[in-house]
Amino acid sequence: MISLAGKAALITGGSRGIGAASVKLFAQAGADVVFNYHRNREAAEQVEQEARKHSTRVETFKADLGKMADAKKLVDFTRDRLGRLDILVANAGIWNEQDTPIEKLSEREWDEMIRVNLKSVYAVIHYAVPHMIAQRGGRIVAISSTAGQRGEAFHSHYGASKGAIISFVKGLASELASHNILVNCVAPGWVDTDMSASVLHKKAGMKSALAPIALKRVATAEEIAGPILFAASDLATFITGEVINVNGGSVLCG
Repeated sequence: MISLAGKAALITGGSRGIGAASVKLFAQAGADVVFNYHRNREAAEQVEQEARKHSTRVETFKADLGKMADAKKLVDFTRDRLGRLDILVANAGIWNEQDTPIEKLSEREWDEMIRVNLKSVYAVIHYAVPHMIAQRGGRIVAISSTAGQRGEAFHSHYGASKGAIISFVKGLASELASHNILVNCVAPGWVDTDMSASVLHKKAGMKSALAPIALKRVATAEEIAGPILFAASDLATFITGEVINVNGGSVLCG
């Protein structure tokens, strides 16, 4: 088992799906964890209770990370409660199940997708990095998607937001290397979470999702949390600026 004993981690979007699985796995690995939720306090409290079974400090914070002020409050809360900030997992994001051709994609839909999926990543990293620089080291893992590499027809705004995260990570990896801050990206394919349930819980949707996947199944949230943990661990001390693909063989690039 990878050990994060003594490490302080901030995980965004931790009340569900990949974020929730990461909170629990990081706590199991010995890390103290703060995670945010946006709306579902009950779900966040349940994740908090389960993660605390591993006897580490786990706390929640309500924040809309598309707002700079909320991102700052979350980072400050983490530092106040945990005393330091070693690891940031920028996971919070949304996906719209409705197919929307570009000529019908509204400015409001575009702006909201970019605000939640991209600005939130920028905002939390913007406020976390000064603490990592002062500590002379840190780990940042941002969550992208297969859509960020191959695009996604009728979800072009989602693909654009996730592709931008990859470019952002690569730029930061070079920028922050001299401060011993490693910046990487995990890019999942289809994952069985509530965000994708509207597609995967329908026979036609599941058939379409499985078609390009070599392993012929979708991932569990825990199967994405594992590579996130690896990227944050001492097993990945010479990896930065990389995209770790976790997609069952659906996008074969490297």
